[in-house]
Amino acid sequence: MLDLQPPFRRAARADAQALAELVNIAGDGLPFYLWQQMADADQSPWEIGRERARRESAAFSYRNAIIREADNAIVSCLTGYPLADDPPSSDYSGLPAMFVPLQQLEDMASGTWYINALAAYPDHRGKGYGRELLHLAESQALELKKCGMSLIVADSNASARRLYQRAGYHERASRPMVKEAWQHPGSSWVLLVKEL
Repeated sequence: MLDLQPPFRRAARADAQALAELVNIAGDGLPFYLWQQMADADQSPWEIGRERARRESAAFSYRNAIIREADNAIVSCLTGYPLADDPPSSDYSGLPAMFVPLQQLEDMASGTWYINALAAYPDHRGKGYGRELLHLAESQALELKKCGMSLIVADSNASARRLYQRAGYHERASRPMVKEAWQHPGSSWVLLVKEL
């Protein structure tokens, strides 16, 4: 297991609020939109986000997150996990329509270490934290002997795409977004990969 030193650490269940906020930032508000759909009348979407962050297993779980701190506060995070080496089945019939293009792209990246979310709070952007976390993600991938890295980004997220391209990622495929009532300027999801 990757040995993390300050200012980096593994996330804990107690970090659920910050993880929910940062994952929502990384997802351009899509997580919050989905949590709104999941919430009961007496629940806030943030409660759903915190519950999901506290899970012991799942893509979005504190167990898959690395935190970056500054001045004893969480400023950014990375969530990610290894994808299976064998391509999964391509039956998307039970999946909500919004998720189908995302799952199709993820399925094209089997055998890689998948970056589910990479985000910093707005007042901590431009400080190199994203590059640092990408380096840690690649170290995890190499430790697990994965063939490369992968992530999905909105076509409209120019700053994130520049960061990833500078880090050696290139476009492999794209799929049109299914937005329902989610408000977003993008039109496509883009799969970026980097060979290791």
